[in-house]
Amino acid sequence: MITCQLGEEVSLNAWFWSTVFHTRDTDLTEKMDYFCASTVILHSVYLCCVRTVGLHRPAVASAFRALLLLMLTAHVSYLSLVRFDYGYNLAANVAIGLVNAAWWLTWCLRNRQRLPHVRKCIVVVLLLQGLSLLELLDFPPLFWVLDAHAIWHISTIPVHVLFFRFLEDDSLYLLKESEAKFKLD
Repeated sequence: MITCQLGEEVSLNAWFWSTVFHTRDTDLTEKMDYFCASTVILHSVYLCCVRTVGLHRPAVASAFRALLLLMLTAHVSYLSLVRFDYGYNLAANVAIGLVNAAWWLTWCLRNRQRLPHVRKCIVVVLLLQGLSLLELLDFPPLFWVLDAHAIWHISTIPVHVLFFRFLEDDSLYLLKESEAKFKLD
């Protein structure tokens, strides 16, 4: 549950900085928007690692967390200290996002019979992949207000709510499973 709660805080922080950036476009707010978006993607990869590997091998999850933090540090450092390269940032986030999607979908498909709540995760992954096209394929604003980026931001809210419902259901499943093992011992 702590990892799930941290995920909510990572997402809320990203939404906060995105709102600030889209309200007040400065060098700092733009970087915070981009860096927090990268953090959300990497945190989802970490959640996947914890769920698929870390429950049985916590040392592997800890080492992987260190690797992801190193990747985030290198990414932020390059964009801050070398060159703020929009193309590189987009490519890096898309690549990590695809790894994240493939990993979650593989786990979900392997466990869908045993864990019916993974359907929520499958829906989230597929929706996010589809909605990501709004970030990649820009179009002129609808009604001179809603561009692809704005629609992307609006549509991620319910998707994240569904993802956290999946995490809640999965946490409750794991809790019941551990209680059953404890009663057997």
